[in-house]
Amino acid sequence: MWLEKKIFSLLGWKAEIKIDLPDKCVACIAPHTSNWDFFYCVMFKEAYRIQVNFLIKEEWTKSIVGGIIHRLGGIGVRRDKSQSSTDIYAKVFDNHKVMRIAITPEGTRSANKDWKLGFYYIALKANVPIILVSLDYKTKTLTIDRLIVPNGDVDTQMAEIKAHYKGVTARYPDRFLI
Repeated sequence: MWLEKKIFSLLGWKAEIKIDLPDKCVACIAPHTSNWDFFYCVMFKEAYRIQVNFLIKEEWTKSIVGGIIHRLGGIGVRRDKSQSSTDIYAKVFDNHKVMRIAITPEGTRSANKDWKLGFYYIALKANVPIILVSLDYKTKTLTIDRLIVPNGDVDTQMAEIKAHYKGVTARYPDRFLI
């Protein structure tokens, strides 16, 4: 723990956790414009001993890198064509006492103003809140400071979520579109 915090700090990063983290939630992480985002998020979760998982195709967890993926918090999910992905992912919460699933709503590191809504529907179907996590490269701060309870009013709540990230500087600002 101390080593990860030291590395996080030596890289110039700091964390601001301004809310109590629920045991079960979807973590909406933005902006996501670089592979470095994943590195800093993993470094943060290890430094602060916060259990956070991410979903990945089951094939990856059974590959040669499967052990590393599991160690980093990856959960292999087998997609069944008879069910929607959000239904499958929402059910992951049923089998765990503590489950925080990190999702980047942009869905790509390229510029994309049309964020994916899967994270919202997973939280809605699983009846868990969404926490907003930002990576600000200007201030080198990973911030967790907002909790939203999905109520089904997707348009209004997505506007609220996107507005939260205004002013956050991405690694590649020209790729972060709100």
